[in-house]
Amino acid sequence: MYNKIVSQMKKQLGQLDKWLVAAAAHAQAKSFDPNLFLGFRLAPDQFAFALQVRAACDTAKLGASRLTGKEAPSHEDTEKTLGELKARVSSTIAY
Repeated sequence: MYNKIVSQMKKQLGQLDKWLVAAAAHAQAKSFDPNLFLGFRLAPDQFAFALQVRAACDTAKLGASRLTGKEAPSHEDTEKTLGELKARVSSTIAY
């Protein structure tokens, strides 16, 4: 069960990491601040992009910690740039 769940979460977070890279490239190509993406929403009733990334990371790390019985690392929810979100995704994958 652990291998199936954790491998799927790792795959999901890896794709999320690629989206962050694509967002930064798109912002550079269109000449705007890539950190604007953090506040964007696809629909008015959705969380902002930064909160969705945090939720995906938290879900993955807490799921893995419950399966292993180990303490999950804590992250401060203070990311203000795409680079900081990317670092959070990377640290979650490493966990």
